[in-house]
Amino acid sequence: MNISIVIPLYNEAESLPKLHDWIDEVMQKNQFSYEIIFVDDGSTDDSWKVIEDLKSRSKHVRGIKFRNNYGKSPALHCGFQEVQGDVVITMDADLQDSPDEIPELYRMITKEGYDLVSGWKKKRYDSKLTKNLPSKLYNATARKVTGLKLHDMNCGLKAYKKEVVKNIEVYGEMHRYIPFLAKNAGFTKIGEKVVTHRKREFGTTKFGMSRFINGYLDLMTVWFLNKFGKKPMHFFGLYGSLMFILGFIAVIVVGAIKIHAIVNQVKATLVTDSPYFYIALVAMILGAQLFMTGFLGEIVARNSSERNNYKIEKKI
Repeated sequence: MNISIVIPLYNEAESLPKLHDWIDEVMQKNQFSYEIIFVDDGSTDDSWKVIEDLKSRSKHVRGIKFRNNYGKSPALHCGFQEVQGDVVITMDADLQDSPDEIPELYRMITKEGYDLVSGWKKKRYDSKLTKNLPSKLYNATARKVTGLKLHDMNCGLKAYKKEVVKNIEVYGEMHRYIPFLAKNAGFTKIGEKVVTHRKREFGTTKFGMSRFINGYLDLMTVWFLNKFGKKPMHFFGLYGSLMFILGFIAVIVVGAIKIHAIVNQVKATLVTDSPYFYIALVAMILGAQLFMTGFLGEIVARNSSERNNYKIEKKI
């Protein structure tokens, strides 16, 4: 199979028939063998009924239905587990991503040897104040932290070699950083393509302003996990040990000053009256806590088995 198209969706019943027909037209025109995997993220409208209807009309349609609304990352994770195509395309269901981009994305993967190609919506039709400006700031920060020179890290339209999606784990809200996850997994040939951004035809956006706050928090998470995720003790243990040692040395110094005063029969304040004693004590306690945090983090990292356990109601 040439192409697998994974489409996560939530309450997009009106868009699905037009999106399916558009994809089918592009696939037939280019003579691609393909499948479309719709992942219904707990929709409350008729999205699943529409998917079942599309399946009855087309052998290319597959579907996954969540019992609850888990989010885009879980939807992509479950879709990636099912794909069979040599090239995997992800796109949103709201018709803002154009299926006409697929042939060129496919060519860049198969002919130019890219592991991953990310779309760049250079010209957008979103609100400049609520989406464009925050998005630019967010992407600038992401470029700095991840080292990837992508203008639109969070674009839903992307193409991957199948090996990429089979070797990365997308969980929580890490769909924003799939290129970074791929880079960390050893897939370094990551490119970018300017793609068309279309106005939404039906419904309203499912993402609010909170996505930018969550985006920065997730960016810090993915950076920390990449650097210390396998060995949290390297971070917490190092700084915990340093803080404990400095605090311990400070306590010794405070005690030595007291002993020196007693030996020389010089009047000295009580050790407990010295602010340095309490600073040293707090440093030792925090150091021990950081060390234990690293130790517990090591245990959790080695025994996490339920991170991607989602309740799937149906598959077709």
